[in-house]
Amino acid sequence: MASIRQVQITFDCAEPVRVARFWAEVLGYVAPPPEGFATWDDFDRTWPPEQQGPAYAVCADPSGVGPRLFFQRVPEGKVVKNRVHLDVRVGTGLVGAERLAALEAECARLLPLGAVRGQLLTADEENESCLNMQDVEGNEFCLD
Repeated sequence: MASIRQVQITFDCAEPVRVARFWAEVLGYVAPPPEGFATWDDFDRTWPPEQQGPAYAVCADPSGVGPRLFFQRVPEGKVVKNRVHLDVRVGTGLVGAERLAALEAECARLLPLGAVRGQLLTADEENESCLNMQDVEGNEFCLD
């Protein structure tokens, strides 16, 4: 029998701290600065000016249950649709108008954080409704 392993989900991005703060807010995670630093700005100031702008950031579930999210700066921008995405489960167990209301309420909370609303996929014979969205750097995710 295989042992259970923890999973870290890694995002390539241009601004790791910005994206980490977005996802921390979405998921109720925390995005603490590296150990030994009070803030990300304090950490950033330790680098030469030409290397400032943290190369990575992390956010994690404060309860330790959910996967850690790691954000790494890469030089290239996003050019195609994600092959993997996160489903933010806000409508679990809800159906019909109640589920749509939960999706819309969460969408309304995330838009001021920089999320972009995508297409609403309404329920059919096989699937419940979900709402496609994008984070602050255009990474797709679903409100499910």
